[in-house]
Amino acid sequence: MFFAHGSKGEDQHSSTIVSFPRRQAQRCVTIISTYPPRKCGLATFAADVVEQVGAHFDNVKFNIWAMTNGDAAIPEGVNAICSSEVESHRDAAAAINATTTDAVWVQHEFGIYGGPDGEMITDLVDRIAAPLIITFHTVLEDPSDNQRRIIDHLVSRASRIMVMSPLSRDRLTERHHAPHEIIDVIEHGAPDRPFGREQQFKAERGLGDRPVLTTFGLLGRGKGLEAVIEALPAILRSNPDICYRIVGATHPNLVASEGERYREELMQRAEQLGVAHAIEWENRFLSTDELLDQLEACDIYLTPYPNLQQSTSGTLSYAVALGKAVVSTPYIHARELLAGGVGVLIEPQSVSGIADAVCSLLADPVTLAAQKLRAYDRGRQTIWPRFAEAVEQMIEQTVARPLSKTALVQPSFDGVRRMSDSTGMFQHALGMIPDRRHGYCLDDNVRALMLLNVTTAIGTSEQTDRSTVCASFIQHAWNPDKGLFRNFMGFDRSWLEDFGSEDSNGRTVWSLAHTAVNNPNREIREWATRLYDEVLDHCASLDSPRTLAFITLGASAMLQVRPAHGPSLRAAERGAGILAHLAGQSRRPDWTWFEAMLAYDNPRMPQALIAAGKALGRNDWLEIGLDTLRWICERQIAAAGHFRPIGSEGFGQDYGHMPFDQQPLEAQAALDACAAAFAADGGPHWRRYGLAAWNWFFGANDRGEVLADPVSGMCRDGLNPRGANLNCGAESILAFQLGYHSMLALVPDEGQHSGDAVEKLKKQVSRALAYP
Repeated sequence: MFFAHGSKGEDQHSSTIVSFPRRQAQRCVTIISTYPPRKCGLATFAADVVEQVGAHFDNVKFNIWAMTNGDAAIPEGVNAICSSEVESHRDAAAAINATTTDAVWVQHEFGIYGGPDGEMITDLVDRIAAPLIITFHTVLEDPSDNQRRIIDHLVSRASRIMVMSPLSRDRLTERHHAPHEIIDVIEHGAPDRPFGREQQFKAERGLGDRPVLTTFGLLGRGKGLEAVIEALPAILRSNPDICYRIVGATHPNLVASEGERYREELMQRAEQLGVAHAIEWENRFLSTDELLDQLEACDIYLTPYPNLQQSTSGTLSYAVALGKAVVSTPYIHARELLAGGVGVLIEPQSVSGIADAVCSLLADPVTLAAQKLRAYDRGRQTIWPRFAEAVEQMIEQTVARPLSKTALVQPSFDGVRRMSDSTGMFQHALGMIPDRRHGYCLDDNVRALMLLNVTTAIGTSEQTDRSTVCASFIQHAWNPDKGLFRNFMGFDRSWLEDFGSEDSNGRTVWSLAHTAVNNPNREIREWATRLYDEVLDHCASLDSPRTLAFITLGASAMLQVRPAHGPSLRAAERGAGILAHLAGQSRRPDWTWFEAMLAYDNPRMPQALIAAGKALGRNDWLEIGLDTLRWICERQIAAAGHFRPIGSEGFGQDYGHMPFDQQPLEAQAALDACAAAFAADGGPHWRRYGLAAWNWFFGANDRGEVLADPVSGMCRDGLNPRGANLNCGAESILAFQLGYHSMLALVPDEGQHSGDAVEKLKKQVSRALAYP
């Protein structure tokens, strides 16, 4: 329980006492916005959030990244983003990702961020890994094409959206396809001060008993102040002692473009109308406390804004919460906040409307007092304690809760069965239902055969039957006329191409060698050996780095059972030699990698060098493999310790990467490579990296989403900014199932399926990942 601003117990309309339970979980939220000393409403709002939420919830801490255009110094402890520089936006995202922030909260207005309409914010949020909250301070009725594109993009990335009005929510859902369930309507916060202290604050300013009208805010064209000045002659005829106070400095952007010309024009017009004596100008930017004191001296607050699209006005919220009679044009925020007789709405730019509304209120003290009281009562819904509670609840709904649910039970083979028929494994699924429109692909069927080589989840008969189906698919995919395998097949069993990608061919060579070494059925092993021998030389001209890695992995595996096999020796030497050369050629101080970019299946290249180094006794290759694997593993571990694979959205980006979409294939590749490295040198860090990748399947990820289910054997297709991709395609299911077998190489063998051992291993993994 706490007391808000103001003294206790002054009367029944003094400050409101609010209490609510404290949550214990510590939350760190990164705010991206303008920030004081920059003079704008967004900066004030961000500062109020930090102060008020922090005051009422001591478990919520904020890090600030302030947009700057060089017009103000950045306070100590606040980080800066230069609005005109793309790299500054990107560097900020990288720095935020390197922290353990629980959520990133972007305050959005057009023009705050760099580029046309502030479009650089889209590049920044694309690179953010933590759950993203977007507050749309303005949702336009008729945005330009570029503005619409920006809002659509931000909506697509948001885990949670905050708006301050129901109309803004409705526009986002209807026009920008924002899911209704992720939108929170939280009205602009406001102070909690006692009611009815006008005389006290008038006296402090020497205003006596004069009726006081006030407009507050940064002055700028479009505020509608001309209409109020034009209305003053009529107001003064019946209220000759009226005082109209215009409080606030000219907007810095307007000062930069034309100095004080706008204010001077208003003052000149007041002189022409003979009302200058009734106007007081407070030409400075006020602190929040000064502003509130100024508003307390006010009887009627005026917001004559002609722009009816304004969805938020902090000063209007303040005036209502302080119990001021309000006369306003019907812009969005005013229509909603002043509904039900809370304020008086007049037509835009209506001089007579302003004069009539003000004179009517001043002519009837009882009506004026009732108007003030209605406003004050309405303001109890928006006072800072209420706002802070709503924000804290929004943060709790947004943050991911990474878990470490180590599953040591072998996944059920049902997941593979559901995605298979007598031809092979279907490629894609809608949810868990196979999608026949996309037919089959070689890539998935060679992975399925590799799983069948090692699984103990099914009996020998089924293992042989299903291995035969996959082998038949692979055999049929071979196109001897082209000397390559086909990849994609329609549901009608017709091939959709004469030959597939280099990677699909390289992966098939690896699968054949894996089958020749590991399949329990002798005839299937012999078939794999024959086809491997037939196709290997045809792959000698393939030179994509990942293709070379797959072929090298296959050749190195074959050398385990045929150590003097010449074609395998040549293939392993060629592949590993090229990869080692690429690693040396591309290396730079901050980039220990084979290329200037990262893509899919990244750990396969280090894994191939580790395998070839061991098979051929080349310690130099082994060391390069271990070094590059360590580099990519460190890049894929978040500051909080969970696995964050290179996202598919950033594949091919020079010297950088993106956090989404995250694919199960990357977790499996990390597991396989770490298991190989652990077998090579026994380093405990390989266990930590590998188990982080395994736990990614079970909620230890950037969204706290459980992606895999050992009971059904199914696995979701990945992790996107909103959470899990609910489809369960073949690649994902097989990555999960194959990853299990690599995971076993990273944990003790003894009694690993007993209950006590499972609990013990869970604790070991939890300690390794530093999760509670």
